[in-house]
Amino acid sequence: MLDVDKLEVAEGATVELDRVLVVGEGEKVSVGTPTVEGARVVATSKGDGRGDKIIVFKYKSKVRYRRKTGHRQAYTRLAIDEIVAPGIAPEKPARKRTSRKKKEESESGA
Repeated sequence: MLDVDKLEVAEGATVELDRVLVVGEGEKVSVGTPTVEGARVVATSKGDGRGDKIIVFKYKSKVRYRRKTGHRQAYTRLAIDEIVAPGIAPEKPARKRTSRKKKEESESGA
């Protein structure tokens, strides 16, 4: 799960992020200048939320100046589905194979 600044997407919608800074797998690492061309991240939105409250307190001594405010940052939670590196075609998900139960030989016929 990944929290990013609030995006205007519905829950369960697919989001494609194309500004990727670094892509790497094992010893192969591509660092962008400033971004990696052709790289993208495909994610699914899991809903919106708000972070913990941060208290901002301004104070000046001897002049009776005090200001107290709070802030809660809005975010969108994303689940990463796929990371596509440049020059590599995205992998298709493997098909699930269902195994058929073998017919048991009937005792009377064998």
